[in-house]
Amino acid sequence: MKTDVIHVIGAGLAGSEAAYQAAKMGCQVILHEMKPQKYSPAHHYEGMAELVCSNSLRSLQLTNAVGLLKEELRILGSLIMEAADATSVPAGAALAVDRYRFSDYVTEKIRSMPNITVVDGEVTELPTDGITVVATGPLTSDALAKHLGELLGESYLSFFDAAAPIVDASTIDMSKAYFASRYGKGDPCYINCPMEKDEYDAFYEALISAEEAPLKDFDRESQKDVTVFEGCMPVEVMAKRGRETLLFGPLKPVGLPYPGTDRDPYAVIQLRQENAEKTMYNLVGFQTHLTFEAQRRVFRMIPGLENAEFLRYGVMHRNTYINSPKLLKSDYSLVSNGNIYFAGQMTGVEGYIESCSSGWLAGFNAARKMKGLTPFTPDNRSAIGALANYVSDRTVAAFQPMNVNFGIIASPDKKIKGGKAVRNQYLSERALSYIREIYENLE
Repeated sequence: MKTDVIHVIGAGLAGSEAAYQAAKMGCQVILHEMKPQKYSPAHHYEGMAELVCSNSLRSLQLTNAVGLLKEELRILGSLIMEAADATSVPAGAALAVDRYRFSDYVTEKIRSMPNITVVDGEVTELPTDGITVVATGPLTSDALAKHLGELLGESYLSFFDAAAPIVDASTIDMSKAYFASRYGKGDPCYINCPMEKDEYDAFYEALISAEEAPLKDFDRESQKDVTVFEGCMPVEVMAKRGRETLLFGPLKPVGLPYPGTDRDPYAVIQLRQENAEKTMYNLVGFQTHLTFEAQRRVFRMIPGLENAEFLRYGVMHRNTYINSPKLLKSDYSLVSNGNIYFAGQMTGVEGYIESCSSGWLAGFNAARKMKGLTPFTPDNRSAIGALANYVSDRTVAAFQPMNVNFGIIASPDKKIKGGKAVRNQYLSERALSYIREIYENLE
């Protein structure tokens, strides 16, 4: 039985990051990935670190917590951030990537590491040798989920996640749409489809009355207890909260005036570039679980998309996560077994970059455990530490998935004047200084 190996189960963003960091530390790593032998209902591409929802990794700005988290991960030598920067596509003040080039970059990097062995095939039980990082994602296979449930003695929680449709760029009517970024920030790289009030009214009524797709077989058991995560709210569910809800959300027209004027439309649907060739665009904020026919009919009511060809329709699927505050330490290891780590969305960190951050800490700490070193556990002065502390906080009563935000980062140690943006900039600069210092001084 080998005891000097680190098993990483799952080659998504968290698992790929964990395997890479452990290997960089000089450990022997076995990375288990069930693709291409078996795919989850949400996965289709053979490569590692597949992005199944949006291709956006969200804000680049340090006044945004996810922008801070990205910069911390760059300091820490994240593979995911390296891949994202190398395969980025224009997205204004956000970081978006060509999803296939991104996956290929991560896959090539992982497979070129001499001390990483990639083993294809489904894992149904945790290995009994060495150290294990479980990063099987929000659609963990039934067999492994059953095994984990028995091991943990804690019930799984689940919510439902939705993805937005993607359209063929050549089928967008640019006589009605125009390129712009909100408030002119960054390059004018979003395609904007404007609506006047009568157009919005007709679209709204069609949207809230459209037919929703039935849940797939793998979701049916949880259908009675559906909880929709706010960050991926289906557009039709959001619309049913009130007629003006979308106008303050994904259809907000502010900062996107008609070209050559200072007049904003009544509503605007933005489309974001999906690939470097600019042949595919996704409907920003249009996660949905309408039937495919309903998507064709309703979304073609959007000015400029009357003849749009859909390269991928929106889908809805179940995400599963563990009750982490009762189970995990802040280094992402199990309280009950320090040789088992968890990473990714199944820990309750929500979002691509958040998953990457948990993978970084789990992989890095698994390697430190192997080498007999103390865990690396940044505190909540940093974004990466704040997330780790949130998922391991025993005082959290009703645990829900969490995106990184300044609310979980330690408050300033002095009074900051100048408003929210200045305060957030201060917190980011403090966090980056802190991360650099503690990382550079590690034994």
